[in-house]
Amino acid sequence: MADATNQTASRRIVVVGGSGNLGAALMRRLASEPGVSRVGISRREPSSAPPFDGAEWRSIDVSTPSATADLAETFHGADAVVHLAWKLQPSHDVPLMRATNVAGTARVLDAAALAGVPQVVVASSVGAYSPGPKHRRVDEGWPTGGLPTSHYATHKAMNERAMDAFEAAHPEVVLTRIRPGLVFQADAAQEVARLFLGPLVPHRLIGRLRTPILPLPSTVVSQVVHADDVADGIWRSIDRTAGGAFNLAAEPVMTPDVLASLLGGRTVPIRRSVVRALIWLTWKARLQPTDPGWLDIATSVPVMSTERARSVLGWEPTVSAQDALREFLDAMAHGTGHPASASLAP
Repeated sequence: MADATNQTASRRIVVVGGSGNLGAALMRRLASEPGVSRVGISRREPSSAPPFDGAEWRSIDVSTPSATADLAETFHGADAVVHLAWKLQPSHDVPLMRATNVAGTARVLDAAALAGVPQVVVASSVGAYSPGPKHRRVDEGWPTGGLPTSHYATHKAMNERAMDAFEAAHPEVVLTRIRPGLVFQADAAQEVARLFLGPLVPHRLIGRLRTPILPLPSTVVSQVVHADDVADGIWRSIDRTAGGAFNLAAEPVMTPDVLASLLGGRTVPIRRSVVRALIWLTWKARLQPTDPGWLDIATSVPVMSTERARSVLGWEPTVSAQDALREFLDAMAHGTGHPASASLAP
């Protein structure tokens, strides 16, 4: 495996979904590496401003059947392809999301094989994991069956099976699966607010929210990581040509008590069934866009160990889980986004 210090030749990296939350962070990370040529793929090309400037851009919608040929043409000559494209909404139209999330991923993999790309990095998720323990950590060998009540988890699990098949059919390609926790950064605050809170909820008020009492089910235990740290993990996997799966998350684990402390209060346990019913009713009435599958993920997926990323990639998060979430909430309170990207724009 080669370190960056031993790499002198130029490397061409293609990022599918290069203008979104993770895409912006990865474009920023790649721009700091000498000898790296960046190609971004997005449905809507961003304007020429950091971190998107200096990269080539192609407008390709991976949900369309014609995308495979267009992707293969763009992938030709790439040293690595990173697939980040994902559709989180509209949650009431699962087939539309699946066209991007599942069929789109299959097209990226097919195009990479056609173009002879030596390494493919795919953004999976903690949401791909089957239900697991909250009191101990699991490694990348934990089953990735997802959750049947979550379209997000189901699509991630389907992609894991597609990657299994791809590895079996193309052993010559290094396939890397990145499985992060919840990914936050200031630039994505408005995008996340639009996707999960909707237009009826005052985003800036939520960002400023500091509550003495936080009612949450005790099983809402999640892991958080800053987008820049995920981008660094992706770069390290490319730089070292490291295949396999890598869990990425910062410390500490976000328990209800940790979250309540961040918001300046204390937690009060509440029955999960009550919270889920409230989410379902407001989602069904289209008062807010977050379906109850997201609560199922928060209360069911296991706590991940990041030991493999630390030992194989030399990866260490530079931003704590609390600081990543605090940065995100502050940005939401101030209406911060990234005007160069249509998806991240305030």
